[in-house]
Amino acid sequence: MLSIKLPRTRVAVSLLFLLNGFVIGSWATKIPEFAARLALSESSLGIMLLVFGLGSLILMPLAGGQIARFGSRHVVEVTTILFLPTLLGVTLVGNVWTAGVAIFLFGGLTGAMDVAMNVNAVEVERQMRRSIMSSCHAFWSLGGLFGAALGGLLIARFGPVTHAVVVTAIAAGLFAIAWPLILADRPHAAEGHKRARLPLSPLPWLVGLIALFSMIPEGAVLDWGALYLRNELGASVAVSGFGFAAFSMTMAVMRFAGDLVRDRFGAVATLRTCTVLSLTGLVIAGLAPNAIVAIIGFAVAGIGISNMVPIAFSAAGNLPGMAPGIGLSVVTTMGYSGILFAPSLIGFIAEHVSLSVVFTCVSLLNVVVLLLSGLARYADRIKQD
Repeated sequence: MLSIKLPRTRVAVSLLFLLNGFVIGSWATKIPEFAARLALSESSLGIMLLVFGLGSLILMPLAGGQIARFGSRHVVEVTTILFLPTLLGVTLVGNVWTAGVAIFLFGGLTGAMDVAMNVNAVEVERQMRRSIMSSCHAFWSLGGLFGAALGGLLIARFGPVTHAVVVTAIAAGLFAIAWPLILADRPHAAEGHKRARLPLSPLPWLVGLIALFSMIPEGAVLDWGALYLRNELGASVAVSGFGFAAFSMTMAVMRFAGDLVRDRFGAVATLRTCTVLSLTGLVIAGLAPNAIVAIIGFAVAGIGISNMVPIAFSAAGNLPGMAPGIGLSVVTTMGYSGILFAPSLIGFIAEHVSLSVVFTCVSLLNVVVLLLSGLARYADRIKQD
């Protein structure tokens, strides 16, 4: 019965999102230990996160070119295999220079796998003739929830190395299940040539701003939430991981419902409601007097951010007069630069102001999303095709 509702290809792409989110959620709880092991200040950690983001921004376009040549299945297989040992790599390094190499590869392969699995999700959507993007991202959030919730407990009890080994083994098991089920799509060589030319239309760039300003808060919670709870609000090692866990839990629940909500109320109304909730949750977290209130704020922000990015991605794939791959490549690169690159800048800012101020100010990015929210109407075109 389950196979009727969930085709094999949808199961596969869902597992890929789950795997990636699980590893990234596990990394979120490892960041304080990573910084302490290498004696990194907040600005030095910011540089490391900058290297992480640079790796992603360099390898993501390369992955897009390979997808055009070989199809998303081939690229997602290769990038996932290379991605699996990267958490172990950042765990075993003992000095800043080797850590820089390890985190560059970690960030680069995270981004490359992310592009490949999103393109594969778009191909599965076309095969099924209905939207699944929100639920795919829900599996990423669910993986982030499991990784963050399990990570703090494993690190506190067994240490960072055992934690990394367990996470890598679980991720490898998920990939072993997904591998034979992944949709084998056709390469798009002609589109690959078009991809080399940047689109002149402002539409993908404006939708890209929606994705960017939706994902910067997500990246802030991912990379700085645990440090904020631990250093400024006095949370324990185990509790500090629950900030991103609460964020991921509410995000996952709302993303599973996201496709139905969007079909009922439309993409524009859904995006506007989500944006207001994101702003509210981040303000609560930033002004929180203790860790419990901050965790509640992160949970509310997770509800809001949940469907902002999937709506932006769906809009990018349905822009008028533009091949889906071109619009999606611009928007995904801009969006993921928010979650992978911008948090490094927070490290430099946090050196001079508190993370409480950072989270409060990051909430203001939602105002820009509200101003551009009318562009979400293009996400509804999938129902017209």
